[in-house]
Amino acid sequence: MGSKNDVLQVGSNELELVDFRIFKEENGKTYEGIYGINVAKVREIIKYPKLTELPGVPEYIEGIFDLRGVVIPVVNLAKWMGIKTPENKEIHPRVIIAEFNNILIGFVVHEAKRIRRISWSDIEPASFSSGEGILDKSKITGVTRIENDEVLLILDLESVVEDLGFYQPDVDSEVAIDRFSGMAMVLDDSLTARKIVKDALQKMGFTVIEAKDGEEGMEKLEELYGHYGEDISEKMKIIVSDVEMPRMDGFHFAAKAKEDPRFEKIPIVFNSSISDHFSEERGKEAGGEGYMVKFDANVFYAEISKIVRSHIRQAS
Repeated sequence: MGSKNDVLQVGSNELELVDFRIFKEENGKTYEGIYGINVAKVREIIKYPKLTELPGVPEYIEGIFDLRGVVIPVVNLAKWMGIKTPENKEIHPRVIIAEFNNILIGFVVHEAKRIRRISWSDIEPASFSSGEGILDKSKITGVTRIENDEVLLILDLESVVEDLGFYQPDVDSEVAIDRFSGMAMVLDDSLTARKIVKDALQKMGFTVIEAKDGEEGMEKLEELYGHYGEDISEKMKIIVSDVEMPRMDGFHFAAKAKEDPRFEKIPIVFNSSISDHFSEERGKEAGGEGYMVKFDANVFYAEISKIVRSHIRQAS
Protein backbone atom coordinates (compact mmCIF):
# COMPACT_ATOMS: atom_id res chain seq x y z
CA MET A 1 0.00 0.00 0.00
CA GLY A 2 3.01 2.30 0.07
CA SER A 3 4.93 3.61 3.03
CA LYS A 4 3.81 6.20 5.52
CA ASN A 5 7.45 7.34 5.39
CA ASP A 6 6.49 9.07 2.15
CA VAL A 7 4.54 11.52 4.23
CA LEU A 8 2.10 13.99 2.73
CA GLN A 9 3.06 17.36 4.16
CA VAL A 10 0.44 18.92 6.41
CA GLY A 11 -1.27 21.74 4.58
CA SER A 12 -0.03 20.50 1.19
CA ASN A 13 -3.64 19.91 0.08
CA GLU A 14 -2.70 16.54 -1.45
CA LEU A 15 -3.97 13.02 -0.99
CA GLU A 16 -3.11 9.56 -2.22
CA LEU A 17 -5.82 7.43 -3.83
CA VAL A 18 -6.11 3.75 -4.63
CA ASP A 19 -7.28 3.72 -8.27
CA PHE A 20 -9.80 0.91 -8.82
CA ARG A 21 -12.13 -0.03 -11.65
CA ILE A 22 -15.72 -1.21 -11.99
CA PHE A 23 -17.04 -2.39 -15.35
CA LYS A 24 -20.52 -1.49 -16.52
CA GLU A 25 -22.70 -2.85 -19.32
CA GLU A 26 -24.96 -0.34 -21.02
CA ASN A 27 -26.71 -0.64 -24.38
CA GLY A 28 -24.63 -3.67 -25.25
CA LYS A 29 -21.35 -1.85 -24.60
CA THR A 30 -18.86 -2.24 -21.76
CA TYR A 31 -17.62 0.85 -19.94
CA GLU A 32 -14.72 1.01 -17.50
CA GLY A 33 -15.50 3.20 -14.51
CA ILE A 34 -12.47 4.71 -12.76
CA TYR A 35 -12.80 5.35 -9.04
CA GLY A 36 -10.64 6.27 -6.07
CA ILE A 37 -10.48 5.74 -2.33
CA ASN A 38 -8.13 7.50 0.07
CA VAL A 39 -5.07 5.37 0.89
CA ALA A 40 -5.44 6.45 4.53
CA LYS A 41 -8.63 4.37 4.70
CA VAL A 42 -7.25 1.23 3.02
CA ARG A 43 -5.87 -1.58 5.17
CA GLU A 44 -5.19 -4.08 2.39
CA ILE A 45 -6.47 -5.48 -0.90
CA ILE A 46 -7.27 -9.21 -1.08
CA LYS A 47 -8.69 -11.79 -3.44
CA TYR A 48 -12.41 -12.44 -3.19
CA PRO A 49 -12.84 -14.52 0.00
CA LYS A 50 -15.30 -17.26 0.85
CA LEU A 51 -18.31 -15.48 2.32
CA THR A 52 -21.12 -16.36 4.68
CA GLU A 53 -24.38 -14.94 3.37
CA LEU A 54 -26.68 -13.05 5.70
CA PRO A 55 -30.49 -13.21 5.50
CA GLY A 56 -32.57 -10.05 5.38
CA VAL A 57 -29.81 -7.64 4.34
CA PRO A 58 -29.74 -5.32 1.30
CA GLU A 59 -28.80 -6.96 -2.00
CA TYR A 60 -25.49 -5.10 -2.15
CA ILE A 61 -24.27 -6.84 1.04
CA GLU A 62 -22.50 -9.93 -0.32
CA GLY A 63 -21.98 -11.45 3.12
CA ILE A 64 -19.38 -11.55 5.87
CA PHE A 65 -16.04 -13.26 6.38
CA ASP A 66 -13.43 -13.65 9.10
CA LEU A 67 -10.15 -11.80 8.55
CA ARG A 68 -7.68 -12.74 11.26
CA GLY A 69 -10.37 -12.84 13.93
CA VAL A 70 -12.34 -9.80 12.75
CA VAL A 71 -15.75 -10.30 11.11
CA ILE A 72 -15.99 -8.01 8.09
CA PRO A 73 -19.11 -7.15 6.04
CA VAL A 74 -18.52 -7.10 2.28
CA VAL A 75 -20.28 -4.53 0.07
CA ASN A 76 -20.60 -5.04 -3.68
CA LEU A 77 -20.00 -1.53 -5.00
CA ALA A 78 -21.47 -2.26 -8.42
CA LYS A 79 -24.75 -3.36 -6.83
CA TRP A 80 -24.72 -0.43 -4.41
CA MET A 81 -24.39 1.96 -7.35
CA GLY A 82 -27.01 0.16 -9.41
CA ILE A 83 -24.49 -0.84 -12.08
CA LYS A 84 -25.09 -3.84 -14.33
CA THR A 85 -21.90 -5.87 -14.57
CA PRO A 86 -21.11 -7.19 -18.10
CA GLU A 87 -21.66 -10.94 -18.38
CA ASN A 88 -19.31 -11.47 -21.33
CA LYS A 89 -16.23 -9.98 -19.62
CA GLU A 90 -13.98 -12.11 -17.45
CA ILE A 91 -13.58 -10.35 -14.11
CA HIS A 92 -11.33 -11.36 -11.22
CA PRO A 93 -12.76 -9.27 -8.38
CA ARG A 94 -10.70 -7.92 -5.51
CA VAL A 95 -11.87 -6.78 -2.10
CA ILE A 96 -10.54 -3.50 -0.72
CA ILE A 97 -10.48 -3.72 3.08
CA ALA A 98 -11.14 -0.18 4.29
CA GLU A 99 -11.40 1.25 7.77
CA PHE A 100 -14.23 3.70 8.40
CA ASN A 101 -15.23 4.96 11.82
CA ASN A 102 -13.00 2.36 13.54
CA ILE A 103 -14.85 -0.41 11.67
CA LEU A 104 -13.47 -2.57 8.84
CA ILE A 105 -15.58 -2.96 5.67
CA GLY A 106 -14.77 -4.85 2.49
CA PHE A 107 -15.64 -3.33 -0.90
CA VAL A 108 -15.81 -5.57 -3.97
CA VAL A 109 -14.16 -3.99 -7.02
CA HIS A 110 -13.42 -5.46 -10.44
CA GLU A 111 -9.78 -4.39 -10.62
CA ALA A 112 -7.31 -2.50 -8.41
CA LYS A 113 -4.83 -0.55 -10.53
CA ARG A 114 -2.38 1.71 -8.73
CA ILE A 115 -1.84 4.48 -6.20
CA ARG A 116 -2.19 8.06 -7.40
CA ARG A 117 -1.10 11.26 -5.68
CA ILE A 118 -3.54 14.05 -6.50
CA SER A 119 -4.03 17.61 -5.31
CA TRP A 120 -7.41 18.35 -3.76
CA SER A 121 -7.38 21.56 -5.83
CA ASP A 122 -7.67 19.36 -8.94
CA ILE A 123 -10.75 17.60 -7.56
CA GLU A 124 -14.05 19.30 -8.29
CA PRO A 125 -17.29 18.72 -6.38
CA ALA A 126 -19.76 16.39 -8.07
CA SER A 127 -21.83 19.14 -9.66
CA PHE A 128 -21.56 17.86 -13.24
CA SER A 129 -24.54 16.62 -15.21
CA SER A 130 -24.93 12.88 -15.64
CA GLY A 131 -23.70 11.49 -18.93
CA GLU A 132 -23.35 8.16 -20.66
CA GLY A 133 -21.65 5.64 -18.46
CA ILE A 134 -21.70 7.87 -15.36
CA LEU A 135 -23.62 6.84 -12.28
CA ASP A 136 -25.96 8.81 -10.05
CA LYS A 137 -23.98 11.86 -8.95
CA SER A 138 -25.49 11.69 -5.45
CA LYS A 139 -23.07 8.83 -4.76
CA ILE A 140 -20.04 10.90 -5.76
CA THR A 141 -18.19 13.51 -3.69
CA GLY A 142 -15.55 14.53 -6.21
CA VAL A 143 -14.31 14.19 -9.78
CA THR A 144 -10.89 14.77 -11.32
CA ARG A 145 -9.35 14.29 -14.75
CA ILE A 146 -6.39 11.95 -15.20
CA GLU A 147 -4.35 10.89 -18.24
CA ASN A 148 -6.01 10.55 -21.65
CA ASP A 149 -8.63 13.04 -20.42
CA GLU A 150 -10.36 10.26 -18.47
CA VAL A 151 -12.41 10.97 -15.36
CA LEU A 152 -11.78 9.51 -11.91
CA LEU A 153 -14.69 9.59 -9.46
CA ILE A 154 -14.44 9.64 -5.67
CA LEU A 155 -17.40 7.82 -4.18
CA ASP A 156 -19.37 8.95 -1.13
CA LEU A 157 -18.62 5.74 0.74
CA GLU A 158 -19.86 7.39 3.94
CA SER A 159 -23.34 6.81 2.52
CA VAL A 160 -22.61 3.08 2.71
CA VAL A 161 -21.49 3.48 6.31
CA GLU A 162 -24.73 5.26 7.16
CA ASP A 163 -26.81 2.68 5.26
CA LEU A 164 -25.19 -0.06 7.33
CA GLY A 165 -26.18 1.75 10.54
CA PHE A 166 -22.65 2.36 11.84
CA TYR A 167 -23.24 6.02 12.69
CA GLN A 168 -24.66 6.70 16.16
CA PRO A 169 -26.50 10.02 15.74
CA ASP A 170 -28.52 9.60 18.95
CA VAL A 171 -27.07 10.47 22.33
CA ASP A 172 -27.57 8.17 25.33
CA SER A 173 -30.68 9.14 27.28
CA GLU A 174 -28.78 9.77 30.51
CA VAL A 175 -26.28 12.15 28.87
CA ALA A 176 -27.06 15.85 29.28
CA ILE A 177 -26.38 18.02 26.23
CA ASP A 178 -24.66 21.32 27.07
CA ARG A 179 -26.28 24.41 25.55
CA PHE A 180 -24.36 27.30 24.03
CA SER A 181 -25.07 30.42 22.00
CA GLY A 182 -23.29 31.87 19.01
CA MET A 183 -22.25 30.37 15.70
CA ALA A 184 -20.62 27.14 14.63
CA MET A 185 -19.38 26.23 11.16
CA VAL A 186 -19.44 22.75 9.65
CA LEU A 187 -17.32 21.85 6.62
CA ASP A 188 -18.08 18.58 4.84
CA ASP A 189 -18.52 17.59 1.22
CA SER A 190 -20.89 14.76 2.16
CA LEU A 191 -24.49 16.01 2.46
CA THR A 192 -25.22 13.03 4.73
CA ALA A 193 -22.41 13.82 7.15
CA ARG A 194 -23.07 17.56 7.05
CA LYS A 195 -26.70 17.07 8.06
CA ILE A 196 -25.77 14.82 10.99
CA VAL A 197 -23.25 17.35 12.33
CA LYS A 198 -25.54 20.32 11.72
CA ASP A 199 -28.40 18.66 13.62
CA ALA A 200 -26.09 17.88 16.54
CA LEU A 201 -24.71 21.43 16.72
CA GLN A 202 -28.21 22.92 16.55
CA LYS A 203 -29.23 20.73 19.51
CA MET A 204 -26.38 22.40 21.41
CA GLY A 205 -27.88 25.82 20.61
CA PHE A 206 -25.53 26.95 17.86
CA THR A 207 -26.52 28.81 14.71
CA VAL A 208 -24.84 26.69 12.04
CA ILE A 209 -23.01 27.95 8.95
CA GLU A 210 -22.38 25.28 6.29
CA ALA A 211 -19.61 24.88 3.74
CA LYS A 212 -18.95 22.06 1.27
CA ASP A 213 -15.15 22.29 1.35
CA GLY A 214 -12.21 24.27 2.71
CA GLU A 215 -12.31 26.84 -0.07
CA GLU A 216 -15.95 27.68 0.63
CA GLY A 217 -15.13 27.64 4.34
CA MET A 218 -12.52 30.37 3.87
CA GLU A 219 -15.00 32.36 1.77
CA LYS A 220 -17.61 32.10 4.55
CA LEU A 221 -15.05 33.26 7.15
CA GLU A 222 -14.21 36.27 4.98
CA GLU A 223 -17.92 37.14 4.68
CA LEU A 224 -18.44 36.81 8.43
CA TYR A 225 -15.39 38.96 9.15
CA GLY A 226 -16.85 41.61 6.86
CA HIS A 227 -19.97 41.59 9.04
CA TYR A 228 -18.54 41.10 12.57
CA GLY A 229 -14.99 42.43 12.22
CA GLU A 230 -12.72 41.71 15.19
CA ASP A 231 -15.66 40.20 17.09
CA ILE A 232 -15.69 37.12 14.84
CA SER A 233 -13.61 35.07 17.30
CA GLU A 234 -16.21 35.74 19.96
CA LYS A 235 -19.20 35.06 17.70
CA MET A 236 -17.80 31.90 16.04
CA LYS A 237 -17.45 29.38 18.85
CA ILE A 238 -16.12 26.42 16.86
CA ILE A 239 -15.45 25.04 13.39
CA VAL A 240 -16.10 21.34 12.75
CA SER A 241 -14.27 20.24 9.63
CA ASP A 242 -14.10 17.07 7.58
CA VAL A 243 -10.63 16.11 6.31
CA GLU A 244 -11.36 14.81 2.80
CA MET A 245 -12.94 17.55 0.67
CA PRO A 246 -12.59 18.67 -2.97
CA ARG A 247 -10.68 21.84 -3.88
CA MET A 248 -9.27 22.34 -0.34
CA ASP A 249 -9.02 19.62 2.30
CA GLY A 250 -9.55 20.10 6.03
CA PHE A 251 -5.87 20.16 6.98
CA HIS A 252 -5.07 22.83 4.37
CA PHE A 253 -8.11 24.84 5.49
CA ALA A 254 -7.03 24.68 9.15
CA ALA A 255 -3.44 25.67 8.33
CA LYS A 256 -4.69 28.71 6.36
CA ALA A 257 -7.18 29.76 9.05
CA LYS A 258 -4.66 29.40 11.87
CA GLU A 259 -2.02 31.49 10.11
CA ASP A 260 -4.53 34.32 9.61
CA PRO A 261 -4.56 36.56 12.73
CA ARG A 262 -8.27 37.32 12.14
CA PHE A 263 -9.26 33.66 12.55
CA GLU A 264 -6.43 32.04 14.51
CA LYS A 265 -8.32 32.03 17.83
CA ILE A 266 -11.35 30.14 16.48
CA PRO A 267 -11.04 26.49 17.58
CA ILE A 268 -11.12 23.84 14.87
CA VAL A 269 -12.00 20.20 15.47
CA PHE A 270 -11.70 17.59 12.74
CA ASN A 271 -14.57 15.16 12.24
CA SER A 272 -13.47 12.44 9.84
CA SER A 273 -14.18 8.84 8.87
CA ILE A 274 -10.39 8.30 8.72
CA SER A 275 -9.56 6.56 11.98
CA ASP A 276 -5.79 6.09 11.81
CA HIS A 277 -3.43 7.69 14.34
CA PHE A 278 -1.37 9.26 11.56
CA SER A 279 -4.30 11.49 10.49
CA GLU A 280 -4.93 12.52 14.09
CA GLU A 281 -1.31 13.67 14.35
CA ARG A 282 -1.60 15.57 11.07
CA GLY A 283 -4.68 17.30 12.49
CA LYS A 284 -2.67 18.56 15.46
CA GLU A 285 0.13 19.75 13.19
CA ALA A 286 -2.41 21.67 11.10
CA GLY A 287 -3.54 23.55 14.22
CA GLY A 288 -6.67 21.61 15.14
CA GLU A 289 -7.81 21.54 18.76
CA GLY A 290 -9.32 18.07 18.42
CA TYR A 291 -9.90 15.08 16.16
CA MET A 292 -13.01 12.88 16.20
CA VAL A 293 -13.95 9.81 14.19
CA LYS A 294 -17.45 9.98 12.65
CA PHE A 295 -19.96 9.63 14.17
CA ASP A 296 -20.67 8.83 17.81
CA ALA A 297 -23.04 11.39 19.32
CA ASN A 298 -21.78 10.88 22.88
CA VAL A 299 -18.16 11.51 21.86
CA PHE A 300 -19.20 14.44 19.65
CA TYR A 301 -21.12 16.32 22.35
CA ALA A 302 -18.41 15.73 24.96
CA GLU A 303 -15.56 16.87 22.69
CA ILE A 304 -17.38 19.93 21.34
CA SER A 305 -18.44 21.01 24.85
CA LYS A 306 -14.88 20.67 26.17
CA ILE A 307 -13.34 22.70 23.34
CA VAL A 308 -16.00 25.43 23.34
CA ARG A 309 -15.82 25.90 27.10
CA SER A 310 -12.03 26.23 26.87
CA HIS A 311 -12.46 28.79 24.07
CA ILE A 312 -14.95 30.82 26.14
CA ARG A 313 -12.61 30.81 29.17
CA GLN A 314 -9.67 32.02 27.11
CA ALA A 315 -11.74 34.76 25.50
CA SER A 316 -13.05 36.11 28.82
